[in-house]
Amino acid sequence: MAAASTTKISWRLQEFEAHSRTVSCLSLGKSSGRLLATGGEDCRVNIWAVSKANCVMSLTGHKNPVECVQFSVSEEQVAAGSQSGSIRVWDLEAAKLLRTLMGHKANITGLGFHPFGNFLASSSMDTNIKLWDVRRKGYVFRYKGHTEAVRNLAFSPDGKWLASASDDCTVKLWDLFQGKTITEFKSHSAAVNVVQFHPNEYLLASGSSDRCIKLWDLEKFTMVGSLEGDTSAVRCLLFGPDGSCLYSGASDSLRVFGWEPDRCFDVVPVGWGKVSDLAVCNQQLIGVSHQLSSVSSYVVDLKRVKKSGGAVIQGIIQDNKPLTDPAEPKGAALRRNYDRPTTTCSSNRMKRSDTDRRSPDGERRSQSEDEAEDKQSSAEIHNAEDYREIFQPKHAISRTPPRISEPFPAPPEDESVLAIGRQLTDMMLPSPDKQQAPPLATSTPVQRVEPTVVSCAKRPNPMPCNPAPSSQPAPPTQVIPTKSQQQLRVIPSSRNEPLGLNVADFLPAAANHRGGALSDDSALSQIKKGHDTMCVMLSSRHRNLQTVRSVWAREDVKSALDAAVSMNDLSITVDVLNIVNLQPSLWKLDLCMTVLPQIDKLLQSKYESYMQTGSTSLKLIMKHFWTLISETLKASPAVGVDITREERHQKCRECCRHLKNLSNVVKNRARQVGRHGNAFKELQLLMAPLDEVL
Repeated sequence: MAAASTTKISWRLQEFEAHSRTVSCLSLGKSSGRLLATGGEDCRVNIWAVSKANCVMSLTGHKNPVECVQFSVSEEQVAAGSQSGSIRVWDLEAAKLLRTLMGHKANITGLGFHPFGNFLASSSMDTNIKLWDVRRKGYVFRYKGHTEAVRNLAFSPDGKWLASASDDCTVKLWDLFQGKTITEFKSHSAAVNVVQFHPNEYLLASGSSDRCIKLWDLEKFTMVGSLEGDTSAVRCLLFGPDGSCLYSGASDSLRVFGWEPDRCFDVVPVGWGKVSDLAVCNQQLIGVSHQLSSVSSYVVDLKRVKKSGGAVIQGIIQDNKPLTDPAEPKGAALRRNYDRPTTTCSSNRMKRSDTDRRSPDGERRSQSEDEAEDKQSSAEIHNAEDYREIFQPKHAISRTPPRISEPFPAPPEDESVLAIGRQLTDMMLPSPDKQQAPPLATSTPVQRVEPTVVSCAKRPNPMPCNPAPSSQPAPPTQVIPTKSQQQLRVIPSSRNEPLGLNVADFLPAAANHRGGALSDDSALSQIKKGHDTMCVMLSSRHRNLQTVRSVWAREDVKSALDAAVSMNDLSITVDVLNIVNLQPSLWKLDLCMTVLPQIDKLLQSKYESYMQTGSTSLKLIMKHFWTLISETLKASPAVGVDITREERHQKCRECCRHLKNLSNVVKNRARQVGRHGNAFKELQLLMAPLDEVL
C-alpha cells in the first residue's frame, strides 16, 4: 500500500460545507498556498486553513451576497466585493474591519492587491476599474475603456502596470502612474476570464472562454504564443514559481504549457469540476472549486508532472519526438526582467484628475453612515488555536504555520477507501498471532478522502501506530495484515466485522489471552474517533441527495441523474440508480446515454455493491434498448430530411460506442475466478449480440 500511494499524480484533499447558502467565490493565498477565503450568498467571508474542515474566522458586514474575495500578497489582509458594488477590507491579524470602499455601481467581479503599496484594484460589471488607497476613503483613480464587464485584474511584479481581462474579448494594459492605457490586445474570440504576469520576464498570459491561452510580449506588445490545448473555457492560469512553465486550469483537467515554441508538456486529469483558483507550494499544486454550498480542494504532485521536454509542438511537429531543453530558459535571453522597487509607491506619484479622483458614491455618504456600517461588521474567530497559529503577530519570527509547511500526503492508490476506516486504522493495535479483520463496506459506501490523517498503511514499513511496550523485537508475522489487504480486491456488500477495528481488542484479557487490553476510556476514545468524520460525510451525502431529489421533482429523472453525475461522487450515482433500476418505465434513450459512462466506473469499482448496481443497469439497457439500438444502426438511410430520426441515430451510435467499451471491460473481468468472475461471465453472454454489430 505504501508503494501504491506514491504513484498518485492528483487526488482530492477534502470536501466540506463552507457556507449556509451557495458559495459564489474562492481565493487561495498565493504566498503560503495554505489559506483559503470563501464568499457566499449568506453575505459572509470565511477563512479556512487548507486541508482542515473547521472555519478559522468568519467575517461579516456585507448586506449583499459576496461576489469576489482576494488575499493580499502578505496574506495579512483580505478584501471582499459584493453584488451592491461595495468592498470591505479586513485586517486578519487584528481580526477587524480595516476599510469600507464605496464607488462601484454594480457587482464586483475582480480584486487585486498591489505587490508593495497599500493599494487595491477593483473591477465591476459597470465596466470600470478603480484603484483604491486602503488607508483612505474614496478611490485614487478610475480607469475607463472596456465596453463590457471586467472579469479579472493583475498587477505586474514591479507594481507599475495593471492588466485587465474583460467580456469584450480584450486585454488592456494600464500604466498606474500615468493613469492611461498602454496597449490593448484583441486576439481572443470570446470573453477573457483571467490574466497572469510572468514572475520575472516582461510576459503576460491571458485565458479565455474560447479555450485558448495567449502569451504577450510586453516590450514589443506582440503575441508570442497561442496555446489551444484546453477542451473547455480557461478558468485559471498560474506561472510556475521559476516561470519555466504555465499551468492552466479548466473543467476537470490541468495542463502544463511551454512557449517559444508553443507546446503542451503534460495533461493531468483532475476531477475538480470548474476550478476557481490555483496555488503552488512545496512542489504541489493546490486547486479549489465549489458547488452549491460545498467547497473541494485538490492536490497535484508537480514532481510527477512533466514541465519540460518530451512534448508535441502544436502545428509544428506532428510526432512525439522529445524536444531538447536549453541550458537556461529561452525567454531569459529574449526579454528583460522586472525591476522591483525597494520602496512602496505612493498616491502622489500618480496623475489624478479632479473628476476621477474621488468616489461620487462614497462622497454622498455621510461619515456617520460609514461608521454605523463599520460597527455592524465583525470578525468571528471560530478556532482560536488555528487563528493564533496562522495569523501570528507581524514581528513574530515564524510567519507561516510550521505544522502545515509539509507537503500534503497522497491517499492510497484506490481513492474509494473510506475516511473513517483510515482513521480507525491509525488507532488499531495489531496482534502478531491474528490477521487483521476485513474492512466493512456499507451498501453504498461514501467516497470521501481525508488525507490529513496519515495512516499506518502509508508508511514504508507498516508498524503498529500505538505499539504496546515490549522488550522483545516485533515478530516478522506483523506484515500479514498488509498482505491480506493487498489480496482483498473486492469489498463485499455485507460483512459482520467493522473496517479497521479488531473486535478482540475489546474482549476481556482472559478471553483472548492478551495482556495490555484496552481500558474503557481508551476503547471509547477509539470507537468515537471516526464518529464526527462519518457524521460530516453522511450529512454531505444526505444534502447532495436532497439536491438530486429537488431536481427530480422540479424537472425529470434525466436531469436528476445529470445532477448526481456532476457531483463526482459515485455513491450518489449509485443511490439514484438503485431507485431508477426498480422502475424500468423511467428509462429512455437519453437516460442510457447518461448512465452508460457511469456503468464503466461501477463495474471497475472495488465495491461489490457498486458492481451489482452497474450490472443491474447494464442488464436493463441490454434487455429494453439493444433491439432499438441495433435496428436503428442497421437501417438504411431515409429519403429526405428527418431530424428526429437523425437525432435518434446519433444517440444510438453513442450508446453503441459505450456498450463496446463495456463489453471489453466485462470480458476482462470474466476471466476472474470465483463469484465475481461468474457474474461477469453472465454479463458477457448477455452482451454477445454486440459482436455481430461491432
